[in-house]
Amino acid sequence: MRFQILFYLVLSILFVRFASGQDKDGPPAVASAHENAAEAKVGPDDPVITIEGFCAAPAATGSCRTVTTRAQFERLAEALQPGMSLSLRLNVAHAYARNLRMSAAAEKRGLDKTSAFEEEMRYARMQLLAQDLNRRLQTEANDISDSDLEDYYRKNQQSFEQAVVARIFVPHAFVAHAKESAVATTQPTAAPSGVDAMAKVASDLRARAVAGEDPNKLQLDAYAEAGSPRSTVNTKMENVRRATLPPQHETVMDLTVGEVSEVFSDPEGAHFIYKMIGKRRLTLEEAKTEIRTAISGQRYHDSMKDFQGDAVFNDAYFIPPGTPGTQPQRNRREKRKRPSGQSEQDHD
Repeated sequence: MRFQILFYLVLSILFVRFASGQDKDGPPAVASAHENAAEAKVGPDDPVITIEGFCAAPAATGSCRTVTTRAQFERLAEALQPGMSLSLRLNVAHAYARNLRMSAAAEKRGLDKTSAFEEEMRYARMQLLAQDLNRRLQTEANDISDSDLEDYYRKNQQSFEQAVVARIFVPHAFVAHAKESAVATTQPTAAPSGVDAMAKVASDLRARAVAGEDPNKLQLDAYAEAGSPRSTVNTKMENVRRATLPPQHETVMDLTVGEVSEVFSDPEGAHFIYKMIGKRRLTLEEAKTEIRTAISGQRYHDSMKDFQGDAVFNDAYFIPPGTPGTQPQRNRREKRKRPSGQSEQDHD
């Protein structure tokens, strides 16, 4: 019977992981009101799985039947995945009924006495323990007090600033229009003179923005100067946060209301000008969910550091010369053991 339980648990863990369509690290599913109502009609001692004609052990009478009650099945379901949905429970129940019979047949053949089975169970035990530890680390990471929230909010107030800005985009080059075979084509002119001219346009537009001109009017002029006129534009951006801006544009959040930024020229050549329209800081109450997610994620990440990297893999064994296909991806910190006599340069 021990064989049947362990064998089923191993298969069920793998089955649940793929059938659920979500990572085991995620939050447990929440049962709907419909599911709760359906469950209320079945008592804890009522049978939920009945297998006619099958007994794990010889039956005392002529008839043979294996019954699993709701309480028994839910202990298993909760162990496999806390909060498992009813639809997934049904899938697990089908696998459970099948695997009970298959594992009993395998035990009769002595498959639980093989060395291969011992290795399978050793590895399965590692997997189950690792999954249980991962679940425990998630629970610990989510244990966040009000003082934790307040401390994080106090130390990261800049990250909770939220702004409304006007952003003026200036293309990096002119757009030349040409007709060939009655088909219009549009191509940017990337000549140095054209690029320099648009940089000058961006500088002039910034000066006009500082003088108080409407950002939408300036954006229309920017497109016209680039040879790509538009009839309407909207430069207004709402709910802007430091994290939502490109890293090189984050200083925009330091502007005061009404202030215009410098011209940001990105590596790709485009130019950007921002004007601060309004700015506020989210309250602690508004930011609580975000803070909980940030603290939990960081704590979990930190707790996993001890289990990542520092593994040495022998390339001569795992990736021998001439092996076709894509090489397996490794953690950045994981090391690769080179065959003796192979230099760093030779390896690369």
